[in-house]
Amino acid sequence: MPDRTALLNELNDISFVMNDVTLYLDTHPLDEQALELFEQSKNRRKQLMQEYEQQFEPLTVDCVCVDSHGASQDFCNYSGQRHFTWVDGPTPWEGGHI
Repeated sequence: MPDRTALLNELNDISFVMNDVTLYLDTHPLDEQALELFEQSKNRRKQLMQEYEQQFEPLTVDCVCVDSHGASQDFCNYSGQRHFTWVDGPTPWEGGHI
């Protein structure tokens, strides 16, 4: 099974980069290097979010997919059925955190 903690850590890292570059671009909106870094970071974050959602559960409502019913993870109460995937996986108060 993939390492949930490692994936979350990578997501945290790339999210930090995006936030930092966003703040910089607020005052330097024409900086080509910063624009490129922002675009690369945004794409990588999107990729990581999709990877996490496919392997575990959605982290944001943007990743909820009601048609992801093929997975049969033991933490999913509705595996094999079309369902609201936001409820898949352990919540932070159930040990679903780093």
